[in-house]
Amino acid sequence: MDILLITPPLNVYEHMALDEQIVHLRPQAVTLRFYNWADGPAVTFGYAQFFKEVQQTLTAQNFSGEYTRRPTGGGVVFHTDDLTFSLVFSSPCERPTEIYKKLHGFILTQLTRMGIAAHALDTKLPASAYAPSVNHQASACFIRPVENDLLDETGQKMLGGAIRRFGETVLYQGSLQLPGARNNPALKRAVIDGVREFLAVDLRPTPACAGRLAAVRQLAALQYESPSWVEKF
Repeated sequence: MDILLITPPLNVYEHMALDEQIVHLRPQAVTLRFYNWADGPAVTFGYAQFFKEVQQTLTAQNFSGEYTRRPTGGGVVFHTDDLTFSLVFSSPCERPTEIYKKLHGFILTQLTRMGIAAHALDTKLPASAYAPSVNHQASACFIRPVENDLLDETGQKMLGGAIRRFGETVLYQGSLQLPGARNNPALKRAVIDGVREFLAVDLRPTPACAGRLAAVRQLAALQYESPSWVEKF
């Protein structure tokens, strides 16, 4: 069964743990979920980023909240008022770049129907643009857009994400950054409809069970809060 997973508020460690858990428990099904954030800002950063460089970025922004390393790539993302979501689904053959382009294209169509002026960045960039570090500074996702990110009419990045393959299973973690996005039901509907058209599926709203959440909290404590993970590189 393909589902829209509903959860209680979770912290940043628990969100990362839940995404990983979904990959292993539902590798052949489609699971979309919107992060229901616990109070306070949070930061996630890409799997391959250097911890010391991330620390410098957080210090420069006077950030004092919770942060952790994602299981996916990309750069530093500040989660304050963004609509954060993840999508897990099976895709045996398609390359991550094609998945990224198609998924964002379907979401762009829905945003346009809402009257939001947006476009996809179609500029070919060198491989260095995707590096986790730029001039010994941690790459920041919403400062340096890459191909097929969605931009607003001023050229500011509004939707970006990161993809990782686990065999035939894909994990996409995305952030839609518009004013008030997190509590905007129309934006959630745009993402849901985009995913439905992208994968040709229906999504049944389903609450996360207590047993799953207990396992998520355990994984969060053991891995995503652990210095051995956060400071991995």
